[in-house]
Amino acid sequence: MTNLLDIADVAAATGLTSRALRFYEARRLIRPLRTASGRRVFGTGELERLHAIVALKRAGFTLAAIGQLLDRPDARLGAMIAAQQAAVEAQRAALAETADLLSSIQSRIDAGERIDVATLCSLIRKGNAMTTNEWRAVVDRHFTAEQQAQWGERMAALPPDFDPAAYQAQWADLGQRIAAALPMDPASDVAQGYLREWEALLAPFAAVATPDMMAGASRLHDARADWDGQADPGFSSDVWQFVQAAGRARAG
Repeated sequence: MTNLLDIADVAAATGLTSRALRFYEARRLIRPLRTASGRRVFGTGELERLHAIVALKRAGFTLAAIGQLLDRPDARLGAMIAAQQAAVEAQRAALAETADLLSSIQSRIDAGERIDVATLCSLIRKGNAMTTNEWRAVVDRHFTAEQQAQWGERMAALPPDFDPAAYQAQWADLGQRIAAALPMDPASDVAQGYLREWEALLAPFAAVATPDMMAGASRLHDARADWDGQADPGFSSDVWQFVQAAGRARAG
């Protein structure tokens, strides 16, 4: 075969990870060709389809919607485009409001004004609302209403002084430190130290979550290619994969 790229070459050329490509294949979004030895390879048609997937995902379409669009090119797009446009417009409106608020606060700071607590709280509320909306779209795709209700019930068992914002900041800090240290041997002392820190940070959640909830959270992050860029858990897909590898290394 000529003019064909293997999965590693495609990953290097597109910036996608091999894991993401395999995830797309498992979801039947891409269908690589196979050599006589069974090795995955991509020709022109497969690469064009992959570029279409990336473009549609950037526009905010779910993988399920992308599959429908690509497998039914003659489908009526009006309703689907209208729904996606409405979702994007709602996000844009929320971003515009926050941008206006930031601009107003910056102008007052530049003028030497001391910003009051009420203004700061208003900004925080807007930021939290945007984060909640981003996660809502992801959660609705990956968990049933019954599962979400169970999450809400169990999360109510967290200690009264539990601070979600501070907790998320801790995840972001740990995620950044691990990302800065990559790549590293998952069996190394440093890697195992990060794994222990990860598990310690996870402890409040693990203390109230059921085994099904823990498994569901793992599946959500395993499917990161489906929602990457739509919500921020505080750590990258590479960090998640490293933590899983460190856990396997410890288990032997």
